[in-house]
Amino acid sequence: MPFEFRVNGRIARPVAQVFDAVVNPVQLSRYFVTLGGISGPLVAGATVTWWGEVPVEVEAVEHNERIVFRWDAMVAKEETPYRTRVEMRFQSLDDGATMVTIAETGWRESEQGQKGSYLNCEGWSQMLACMKAWLEYGINLRHGYYLSELSGKPALEPQI
Repeated sequence: MPFEFRVNGRIARPVAQVFDAVVNPVQLSRYFVTLGGISGPLVAGATVTWWGEVPVEVEAVEHNERIVFRWDAMVAKEETPYRTRVEMRFQSLDDGATMVTIAETGWRESEQGQKGSYLNCEGWSQMLACMKAWLEYGINLRHGYYLSELSGKPALEPQI
């Protein structure tokens, strides 16, 4: 059985603002990639780094609709590295809010693959909660949430 997941959340902001909060490195670094930063905007064909060290290969960006990228899966020392696929969808709702759906696929069918998928599911759920708090209330929920935030060591950021 392949390991994959889908999480979603409603953000009470227009789709253009929510989409920008992901593709724009200034915005994304205010609520999600808060330590180590982001090397550039998410544009199709680009490879950017998150947390100062995690490469993100952007495959597709459809303005206000969809973002697709690949990045390294969490692997055990003896495993050959591989990448998972993340797809974010942005749906404008009748009330002016936006439904964000994040799906990640491609883990190996192994104990390590299962562990990685569970950790990333947790991480993406946190990302949506942090995005909601930031865009709706101007609150950065990640500040001080992880020990890495307190120590200044980006290597301890969550493996999502």
